[in-house]
Amino acid sequence: MRTLVTRPAAQAAQWVQSLVQHGVDALALPLIAIDPPSDVYAVTRAWRRLAEQRLVVFVSPNAAEQFFALRPDSLGWPDTVAAASLGPGTTHTLRRLGVPAQAIVEPAADAAQFDSEALWLRLSGRDWDGASVLVVRGDGGRDWLAQALRQRGAQVDFVAAYRRAAPRFEGEALQRLADAVARPAEYLWFFSSSEAIDHLAHARPTGPWSQARALATHPRIAQRARDCGFGVVHESRPTLEAVVACIQSIPS
Repeated sequence: MRTLVTRPAAQAAQWVQSLVQHGVDALALPLIAIDPPSDVYAVTRAWRRLAEQRLVVFVSPNAAEQFFALRPDSLGWPDTVAAASLGPGTTHTLRRLGVPAQAIVEPAADAAQFDSEALWLRLSGRDWDGASVLVVRGDGGRDWLAQALRQRGAQVDFVAAYRRAAPRFEGEALQRLADAVARPAEYLWFFSSSEAIDHLAHARPTGPWSQARALATHPRIAQRARDCGFGVVHESRPTLEAVVACIQSIPS
């Protein structure tokens, strides 16, 4: 059984490397493409006003990567601003990009899920009345955390640091997709996004999904895979250790 990692290319490559190191036969098949933002100036303007924020929320590693890719050369991370991360992958990216560890707020390491609700458990005890909060994301996404902060009096703005797009299947990726569709019993689809499943369903609407297996890192993603018709859907916490254990428990 080969595991197909469907995250965007940069994160897929990292996951494949880690999975292979743990004895998992893994390949990258990105199902979400990351494009530059429609409004680059909005991102650079957000950087110049960063010190005015009490909190900046990064919804994914891509949000952090793309936001920092457009940082003006003269600017660093302000000492007075907290950075919120939805999970270990985003935290690792923020640390690598120079955000101090003490500035980062993230869900508890033993949280059942790494999502907005888990992050809110770490933020809800603070005073948000009148606080300025910036959410860095792609073009759209869940507003649950923003609504929770607004209900507590925060002023929440958004900036789109990138655009998500459908994958461009060509070359090796096209061959991997064709092989997985032709031999569904030999592959495990590793999903960390419902949007990735939507892109797959659009690219291959008549795929043999009832014969295919999937691993999802959140109940909402798992349900989307079932709705798409996947015959067997496993659920796992989104940590490397949990994913590896889940894969190793699946009969070949």
